[in-house]
Amino acid sequence: MVTQSEQRPLRKNSLWIGIVLLLLTGGASLWALRSVQQSRQAALEEAAKPPPERVDVAALGRIEPKSEVIDVAAAETGVLAKLLVAEGAQVESGQVLVELDMYEIRKAERDYAASQLTEAQQTLAAERGLGTARITEANTKASQIDQPQLQAIEAQAAKIQSLAARLALAETDLARFEDLFSQGAITRQDLDRQQTQVDELTNDMANAIATKAQLELARDTALENAAAQVNMAEADLQLASVETGVEAAQQNLALAEARLERTVVKAPTTGQVLDIYVQPGEAVSSNRLLSMGNTDEMYVVAEVYETDVGLVKPGQKATITSRNGAFTGELTGTVETIGLQIFKNDVLDDDPAANADARIVEVRIAVDQDEAVAMLTNLQVDVLIDIKSEGG
Repeated sequence: MVTQSEQRPLRKNSLWIGIVLLLLTGGASLWALRSVQQSRQAALEEAAKPPPERVDVAALGRIEPKSEVIDVAAAETGVLAKLLVAEGAQVESGQVLVELDMYEIRKAERDYAASQLTEAQQTLAAERGLGTARITEANTKASQIDQPQLQAIEAQAAKIQSLAARLALAETDLARFEDLFSQGAITRQDLDRQQTQVDELTNDMANAIATKAQLELARDTALENAAAQVNMAEADLQLASVETGVEAAQQNLALAEARLERTVVKAPTTGQVLDIYVQPGEAVSSNRLLSMGNTDEMYVVAEVYETDVGLVKPGQKATITSRNGAFTGELTGTVETIGLQIFKNDVLDDDPAANADARIVEVRIAVDQDEAVAMLTNLQVDVLIDIKSEGG
């Protein structure tokens, strides 16, 4: 049994222990409160700081030629007869790449149409030559008819002029003879002889005028007939030009050439054949035959998130890297154009957690080292655009 004297030290010790515990608890609470206040203050100070300034925009991209990849298709269905290029070949714009099975048939049709046109042109030339000869002959006949008649008319006019002079002289003499007869200087027979001469010259004058009029009428009629013959010859020439069918033959040839053109496939632009999808003997439908592009100038199509595209400007510098080691080191380039449409991304990241439904804008970047990626069309690359560089 504990005595009262033994209980006093125990109570005293318990009191001190309680005080110590109370002080420790209060100190801990004060320290915890102070720590919370410091954390809040630090958070407020951190929130008040301006966000770090961005210096670049990252994006995934793909390599493609400047002219983009062109899928070349045939205008008609059929079977591929000849493949005239190989993968990797450089081709010029308009160069024939393939021939379809109908090419030889259409070529024969074109050649036949060309021969028909040649025949029609030869016939037309012959008809024109004959028509021209007829026109020349008609003009010659008209000239041959006109010259003698014109000379006869001119001679008759000269005769009339001579008769008119003789008649005028005879009439003057008649007047003088009448005066002399009234004076009894000449006989009646002399006067009658002079009158007879005047009458004969008057009749000759009238006959000469009538003859000249007949000659002029005959000339006019002959000229009209000759002109009619010339017009008829010219009309025959025009009719022959129409009937030879040169225009129809030209249209047939144009149609045959157009049909032949559809049996070949030509390069739409200068570039390189990147891939071939159909081989000789295989059917050709609306599917592509091959793909090509101008690999002399290569571009990166970077798919920039719609939230970042506002930071990208033409002229900004970019670095391009290959995560798969398709080329070593970094390539450089310059932002050239920024797309005007928003698409769903096509280039997907290897990370399964990456956003596969992101909305992006295509940014085309001209690559400085074209030769390093000339054979790497559609290669996936990582792009870092320096938005603080020139153009930003």
